[in-house]
Amino acid sequence: MKLLLFNNGCPGILTDTGVVDVSDIVNSLPSNNKSAMDRLIEHFEQAREALTAIATSGIVIPLSEVTIEAPLPQPEKILCMGGNFTEFGQRATAPMWGFLKSSDAVLGPSGTVILPPDDANIFHHEAELVIVFSKSGHNINEEDAFDHIFGYTCGVDVSARMPAAPGATPPAFRPWRGVSAPKSFPTFAPLGPVIVTKDEIPNPQNLQVTLSVNGEMRGNFNTSDMAHSIAESIAFVSSHESFKSGDLMYTGTNHQGLGAMQDADSIRIEIDQVGSFSFTVQDELKRKWKRGVDEETAEDVRQGTGAPGRRQRPL
Repeated sequence: MKLLLFNNGCPGILTDTGVVDVSDIVNSLPSNNKSAMDRLIEHFEQAREALTAIATSGIVIPLSEVTIEAPLPQPEKILCMGGNFTEFGQRATAPMWGFLKSSDAVLGPSGTVILPPDDANIFHHEAELVIVFSKSGHNINEEDAFDHIFGYTCGVDVSARMPAAPGATPPAFRPWRGVSAPKSFPTFAPLGPVIVTKDEIPNPQNLQVTLSVNGEMRGNFNTSDMAHSIAESIAFVSSHESFKSGDLMYTGTNHQGLGAMQDADSIRIEIDQVGSFSFTVQDELKRKWKRGVDEETAEDVRQGTGAPGRRQRPL
């Protein structure tokens, strides 16, 4: 089932022909002052039969009359895995690390990422499979990890690469203390277009992820390239941070297709079996970087010789 929010927060199901409004079903669920999608996730099994029925018999709203929004506009936590790919087998498996991204950074499909005026080496797009949690968890075993997954969505971890302090070296592990400021500017977490329930995707470790900028392919990798599996990642993050129903986990990216984000770009992410959406970029300063893949960052990450974007500056 593909769940979404549309037209000012209405909950719906995406079908082959359009969207079915499920507001009446959601309104019958316990509220506890939670959003429509949070209620659907928390009480999904209670509502499953009614949702299945209305998906085939309900009135379908054409996509031309629908504005799709972020499926979870303000989750309580956004947990993120860092350095979690082997870069097509060219990078040795490194110790796991991660960070928190601000919930205020969420942006829906067709939105605009606003690049802040802060002094940044470069702004990178990181296409990622995102896990949506079904229930609370802390210190979870790998074998129990999938019991805590509700479904999957697409996300982009927009990253401002800030100049490093003189003599500083990137840590091998980043503790979970507060959010990562360079990744938490408003609009830095594009998300959507739907949440696909986990029963629809039998093997999330074999999904192709692509990202293009102005029609030019950049990111193109498979989730099978993860150095640490989804189950391992959930076990790891839960050893540092608890999470609740409706919270998110960005699973990381392959850095071989990163590139600069700059004013007027149109960026599209697509993940097999999950979905796709586009967004634009705005930069009031009109900064410019070299177009195409950031080959220096690709090499640095592949070789483990430096932090992403360390050699970049605006032209």
